[in-house]
Order: sequence, then structure tokens, then C-alpha cells
Amino acid sequence: MRRRLRRGYGGLVTASQYPRLIATDLDGTLVRSDGTVSERTRSAVLAAQHAGSVFVMVTARPPRWLHDLSYLVGDHGIAIVANGAILYDVLRRKAIRTRLIDPAVALDVAQAIRTAIPDVQFAIERPDRYGQEPVYLNRWPKPDDTLVAAVEELLSEPAAKLLVRHPSLPSDELLALVTPLVGQRVTASHSGGHGLVEISASGVSKAAMLADFAAEQGISAAETIAFGDSVNDLPMLAWAGTSYGVANAHPEVLAVVDKVCPANDEDGVAAVLEELLQPLK
Repeated sequence: MRRRLRRGYGGLVTASQYPRLIATDLDGTLVRSDGTVSERTRSAVLAAQHAGSVFVMVTARPPRWLHDLSYLVGDHGIAIVANGAILYDVLRRKAIRTRLIDPAVALDVAQAIRTAIPDVQFAIERPDRYGQEPVYLNRWPKPDDTLVAAVEELLSEPAAKLLVRHPSLPSDELLALVTPLVGQRVTASHSGGHGLVEISASGVSKAAMLADFAAEQGISAAETIAFGDSVNDLPMLAWAGTSYGVANAHPEVLAVVDKVCPANDEDGVAAVLEELLQPLK
């Protein structure tokens, strides 16, 4: 387990140690609870990019939910989406690299989950399409081209994520039930949404795709800082040289991060970036 460092949230980094790579989760971390990115956060991100850092969003969101944030991606234009299943060019709206769940594996996993937890509902995210069962409780407006079908049809093609929703169980409890059912065949996690578990292909995580992206930029983990708030962020936070949890983060995150910064609604990511930039002014 990491040793938590509570001596502020930025002062241990000097100008010579300014991060070459800044990786951040979005919802619950960079994005406020009302779904907005504050002007303070926008300015801090752009200032960090101007100072020479590579900034990358690393999120559970599907590709289509990144287009409104294209002003944050920087010159490289890339975001890591679907919990690391897709390396996505936001500006060209094109998947560059995917790590998808094999349909046979996904269907076997879905059947095992439904047998043990009959009330679950399933949806899927493909790189270019969303689909759901007719009974799935979608908390967001569905895209016009949504595939509404039985789980067998939803999983007839490789998926970036299999979404498992339960109408009453909290995400932590649902994940605890799902994890032993799926074993090592897939990766199960959650991003904080109530009653929702997200399943990716085995070995897929935010950390795995971020490590590949960083290597392609010639950047090491030691030169990276990462921000997160939920269980699906844990591998990324463990990989980065310096990890930050926002004050509103899941208890598992707060237990292992190097530093704790203000909550998402208090622009915690911006506060850290502003402090890190001070020696450079």
C-alpha cells in the first residue's frame, strides 16, 4: 500500500520536477457535480499545456461524451475512454486503438451474472455504438441509433464495455457480487454510478492504456501525475509517479493516494496545477 502524504497537495514538486504528463479522470474529479468544467479548471489545464505538460483525459465515458470537451485535449487530440478500452482521437472522432471483449466471453459472463443476480440489466458500449436491453434503466438520453435488443444480440460483436445495472444495489455491493462470478475472464470495476458495474476485456484498465500512451510520448510513470476519485481509477493512480485523490473520492482511493486535493466542486485539479505552476512563473 502507498504511504499517504498529507503535506499539502503540490509543494513537494519543484520546477525541475514539473510533470511531463498530467492524467485525470473526468466525472467526480475534473468535472463538477453539475456536469460542467469551470473556467478556473479550463485555464489551469491550458496553462499546464502551455508550460509543456502533456494533458490527457482518462475516463469511463464513451467516445461520444468527449466531443464537448475537445478544447481540453491539446495538440495531440487524444483521450483514453471506456476505462482504457479505447484510445480515441477526439478531434477526428476516430478510435485509434481498441481492446474489446470477445463476444463469446462476454455472453458467458453475462449469463453467469444473470443466473446469480436475476434482476440485473445489461447494456453495451461499442467504439461506435451504444446498445441496451429493453428493460435497462438508462439514466441519460439514449443516442438516436441505440441498439435495443436482447443481450445475445448486444454481445454478437466485440464490445468495449458490458454495463451491468441493478435497480437497488449500490455499486460497491454489486461489484462484490460480480467479481467472483467473472474471475479472470474479464475486468470488473465501477466509476461511482449508483448500481452500475462496468466490465472490460481481461487486462484492460485506465493504467494499461495510459502506460502505452506515455511510452509513445517518451514519458515515464515517474514523470506522471494522475487524479482520480473512484475504484476504476485505482490502477492508474498506482501506476503514476504521483497520485492525487480529490477530497470527495471513494474511501479506497483516499486510502492509497499520495496526496489529497480539494473536491471536484472546489476545482481540486485546478488548485494542484496552479500550485505546481508557481515555481515556473
